[in-house]
Amino acid sequence: MLSGLLPEVADDLDVSIPTAGLLISAFAVGMVVGAPVLAAATQRLPRRLTLVVLLSVFGVSHVVGAIAPTYGLLFATRVVSALACAGFWAVGAAVAVSLVPANARARALAVLLGGLSVANIAGVPGGALLGQHLGWRAAFWAVAALTVIGLVGVVLYVPRTGIDGGGTRVPLRVELRVYRERRVWLAVATTALFAAGTFCFFSYLAPLLTDVTGMGEGWVPIVLVLYGVGALLGTAIGGRLADAHLFGTLYAGLAAATAVLALLALTASRPAAVVPLAGLLGLAAFLCGPGLNARIFQVAAAAPTLAGATATAAFNTGNTVGPWAGGVVIDAGLGYAWTAWLGALFLLAALGGAWLQARGAVAAAAGGDDGGVAVAR
Repeated sequence: MLSGLLPEVADDLDVSIPTAGLLISAFAVGMVVGAPVLAAATQRLPRRLTLVVLLSVFGVSHVVGAIAPTYGLLFATRVVSALACAGFWAVGAAVAVSLVPANARARALAVLLGGLSVANIAGVPGGALLGQHLGWRAAFWAVAALTVIGLVGVVLYVPRTGIDGGGTRVPLRVELRVYRERRVWLAVATTALFAAGTFCFFSYLAPLLTDVTGMGEGWVPIVLVLYGVGALLGTAIGGRLADAHLFGTLYAGLAAATAVLALLALTASRPAAVVPLAGLLGLAAFLCGPGLNARIFQVAAAAPTLAGATATAAFNTGNTVGPWAGGVVIDAGLGYAWTAWLGALFLLAALGGAWLQARGAVAAAAGGDDGGVAVAR
């Protein structure tokens, strides 16, 4: 949401846009810390109850954020709401994976990520519109209201059977052993680099459109919608492809996203190029999302509770580094277009990580130790 509100927040609280961008990083830091901590702390609790409590904390944090008079208090609410959000994503991912067979995990996670894509289509530009016409605080009130709808959905549709303590839980000390494995950390690093590359640019898309591309504020929600539509399509396609062709899907998405970011950097001053490229970036980037999630669940299969937390923390490590790194190049006077160049470098590194994983997966599959999935394709 804040990606479309940075100029309004900066003006109202009398801070620079890069400083306002740190609110995105604050949320991501909370996600990184909160995912494993809350997944472990709530391991023995009914999952539906856990989701209800975490959503409630998330909604209340946005109410406080809506009335926050200072940047410091707003920053604190971003961390608290992120802790709740992290726990929700970690437990929600575990719920989604537990409901399907192993060869359908990527598609199940794509459904979960589809919610994020819908948010990009509706929530991010919707928040930008509210910020332009009613002030950025109205967007926070809207999130609080939407959280109530989310609570109703969880109560009505998250099943008890097989979720609320119906199965045998793996002890936490046993789950922690997966972090001794190199392939787990390689999957985490690849995911973090991917997210850093994406959010290094996306976090500053709104000011780039107005200050570099020369477009009016009214275009910002439209471009964000295009990005979100691309993200939804990428998630849907990636979810279907990754179960059968995991690394092929990652190669295609990461390479395409790298190329799109390079083109955005070269054509940042041309509206006719930036608008369609924003949509293509959403498509290419989110093509990777389900596969990256599924790979972490694959290599951390011995940790059913912490696998979702690990995936969430990995994504949000990148979400923390990306906006911060983008702010560094902006403060250095290189301009908003350089966030695209830096993002492309992050994605190239992620592509290298995917290649290393594929090599390791081939060796592990030959030794019968990579989950029996056709990971080399």
